[in-house]
Amino acid sequence: MKKTEKKSKLPNFGLHFFRTILGPIYRLYYHPRIINKEVIPKDGPILIVGNHKHVMDQCSVIISTKRPVHYMAKKEYFDGKMAWFFKAAGCISVNRSIHDETAKSLALEVLEDGGAIGLFPEGTRNKTKEFLLPFKFGAVSMAKKTGATLVPFGVTGDYKFRSKDLTVRFGKPFKVDDMDLETANKKLEKVIGDLMRENLREQEKKNKEK
Repeated sequence: MKKTEKKSKLPNFGLHFFRTILGPIYRLYYHPRIINKEVIPKDGPILIVGNHKHVMDQCSVIISTKRPVHYMAKKEYFDGKMAWFFKAAGCISVNRSIHDETAKSLALEVLEDGGAIGLFPEGTRNKTKEFLLPFKFGAVSMAKKTGATLVPFGVTGDYKFRSKDLTVRFGKPFKVDDMDLETANKKLEKVIGDLMRENLREQEKKNKEK
């Protein structure tokens, strides 16, 4: 008897709406430069992970693939006036004051269904002068448990109207496989940091050529 696959109950219609209707507006307003989006796997469980500098970081990821990407977002977003948007977009509410097993279970369910999860290993927006905040182990842990592929990205630049330097660069996807979580997390942090540095080097070169 053929095994029936379980399907995640998270909605996708908000994601499709954003990409189709709001995506072009986002592109026109911020003018993000998106590099290597073709490396994002078209099927199979994936975790799209990168640094977090602005509330709009996830938008550049969402418009980079036709796959619905369910983002893990802090619970406070679901308590405000924009709660409807985050729910419609299929985001997963995360209570950061506790070890939120409910949120983790929902994310694992999406991955086990062969879906895509987006999250930021730093755990929060980096509002400090540090290049990157210490990475939490959620991404590599979920990748290890589900066999999901990690898709790293690095975002740099300013979120301004018709930005001149907003760049999102995707790196080569990889699996945790036999790596221990410490090793996998260090690799992920290095890869994302390298992608950010590559963005900055290219921007510096462009500025010198002007």
